Amino acid sequence: WAAYTGAGALGLFGFGGLARGRTGGAWVLGLFGRYRGTVRRTGLLWVNPLLLRRRVDVRLRHWRSEPMQAADGSGVALRAVVLVVWRVRDTARATLAVEDHESYLRECVEAALARVPVETPGASRGAVEASGDALTRLVVRDAGAVGLEVFSVRPLRVEYAPEVAAAMNRRRIAVLDAQNRATVLTSVVDSVEDTVTRLTTRGLVDLDDYERKALVKDLTVAFCSGRGETAG
Repeated sequence: WAAYTGAGALGLFGFGGLARGRTGGAWVLGLFGRYRGTVRRTGLLWVNPLLLRRRVDVRLRHWRSEPMQAADGSGVALRAVVLVVWRVRDTARATLAVEDHESYLRECVEAALARVPVETPGASRGAVEASGDALTRLVVRDAGAVGLEVFSVRPLRVEYAPEVAAAMNRRRIAVLDAQNRATVLTSVVDSVEDTVTRLTTRGLVDLDDYERKALVKDLTVAFCSGRGETAG
């Protein structure tokens, strides 16, 4: 019976150490709180059953965040959705240096958004790229301490925070309206000048200063009215 019991115990010990290594995964081994190595092999393998095994995903991963708090260069509150491309480079640090490396990465992104001004909606492509590069550098530096390799942090969608969205939309509309008015005014002035110059050059009218000013005034009113009706 002792022999049977010993054989059974050895059999259970042997079968208990069997594990299957998968592509893109690794086993982090520990014994009594100490790091004992990492297994990256694939297929059927045997690991000492006394060792504590923690599985870690080492594949390239994409993380799309939920809307996070951010701000532009003027301190206006924004909400930004970012895409982070990353992977676990050092399995020992990722599992032992922090409790949860994915939560740590999220906090690194939030901290970077708090330090780097994010471009407002409608900004140029170059400005958006520069903002993404600055975010990437900060997250790479912070996440590298726990064995995470970050390739890029890119804002996908940026919008104003709900508490300032209405005011900023009114401001944008006012700016666009002012730009449109300036464009219309420039066009009207050019048209009036061209009309008066043609009339006087061709000798169709002979105007003194008073009559010239009156004609300019009438033409300006007529052209502005016409522009207004066309826009309407």
